Amino acid sequence: MKKIIALALSALFILGTLTACGSKTADDGKSSAKVYNVGICNYVDDASLNQIVENIKSQLAAIGKEKGVEFNISYDNCNADSNVLNQIISNFIADDVDLMVGVATPVAMAMQTATEGKNIPVVFSAVTDPVSAKLVDSLEAPGSNITGTSDYLNTNAIMDIMFETDKDIKKVGLLYDIGQDASTTAIKDAKAYLDKKGIAYVERTGTTTDEVTLAAQALVTDGVDAVFTPTDNTIMKSELAIYEIFAKAGIPHYAGADSFALNGAFLGFGVDYINLGKETANMVAEILLDGKKPAETAVRTFDNGTATINTDICAQLGMSYDDIAAKIAPHCTKVEKITTAETFDGQK
Repeated sequence: MKKIIALALSALFILGTLTACGSKTADDGKSSAKVYNVGICNYVDDASLNQIVENIKSQLAAIGKEKGVEFNISYDNCNADSNVLNQIISNFIADDVDLMVGVATPVAMAMQTATEGKNIPVVFSAVTDPVSAKLVDSLEAPGSNITGTSDYLNTNAIMDIMFETDKDIKKVGLLYDIGQDASTTAIKDAKAYLDKKGIAYVERTGTTTDEVTLAAQALVTDGVDAVFTPTDNTIMKSELAIYEIFAKAGIPHYAGADSFALNGAFLGFGVDYINLGKETANMVAEILLDGKKPAETAVRTFDNGTATINTDICAQLGMSYDDIAAKIAPHCTKVEKITTAETFDGQK
């Protein structure tokens, strides 16, 4: 009898061992769904990038439910600290994630370097110029273990909107962080546009909120008629600290995303970050579930057609939202309203 019991226990042990050595599954005791571990790192805590992250998470949850799989998300934010960023990526590698998502250019570049020679795909989001950043060989054929979504800004379009709003602009302020890759091409394009039009411009830069605040105050002293900022994360992070400086001086601030307008800029123009986040998640799913290779998966770009006007600032500047919307409508696919807040309510 003892021998029979011993054999039975041995069989149970072997069965349990075989079960434990199977593919990754949910460990909640309720589901046998395949689990994919995804590491997401955000560059800074700002309205645009946070909106992307939330929509990546929600879209992956929806895809997981539809496909009968689970995406286990490990999320962290490096707050623009390169040492913290490298540690986060090292942790993702140590945790054997199936894929990494890098939100913003510096994160994507660090992930590209850290995963070289490793079998870890990377999907980036909100990288304005992935070719110039040398993340991909081309938008159509990335060529390595990395691909993703771009928030490329049509600078000429936002400049057209600026001068359609006020045809009497004589001097434009360019406010940006000189170290932000996302600003390089857009500022170059803005200068070329203004030079061609014969409009004077003055550049002011900053790398911290304090420096950006001083730069904003300097632009008021410079006597600019309007200010332009591209999809610059440093300025975006500082917008709540500077928008009243421009509003009180009667200077409209035009910027490259609706999140700037949410945080107090007069007008944001650019991609829909909700859609960008969802499409980033779709690319993650295509790579992990459908076996697509990042090297052969084209970078996804979006129509820069939505203008978002802050009606609080519009009124403070003595402008009519309806009049401005009518003027700029030919240059946009859509014109939307927003009021000043720190974050999007329900992700818009």
